[in-house]
Amino acid sequence: MSTAAITWGVLATALLCYLIKLVGLALPTQVLEHPYVIRLGALLPVSLLAALVAVQTFAMGESLTLDARAAGVAVAVLALILRAPFLLVVVLATATAALLRAAT
Repeated sequence: MSTAAITWGVLATALLCYLIKLVGLALPTQVLEHPYVIRLGALLPVSLLAALVAVQTFAMGESLTLDARAAGVAVAVLALILRAPFLLVVVLATATAALLRAAT
């Protein structure tokens, strides 16, 4: 991809982000206080983060893969189900992935 194409892509994305923010500021308060909008605002970041974790865990280039990252996420999910503290969840997931990578 050329430098000009990347530059135009970044500029277009920046403009789109600005326009989205401008629309949000221009909306009346009664629209933003609607229960559906409040619920959507609460759930949207969670779903985006879950999608990011899934892509980063199971994607390698343009293909899907199961490796140490998937095992680390599985250990993290198990630790969260057992209500472990967040720092322990991160340490367990990291250690699991590191040990599996060292073993292979």
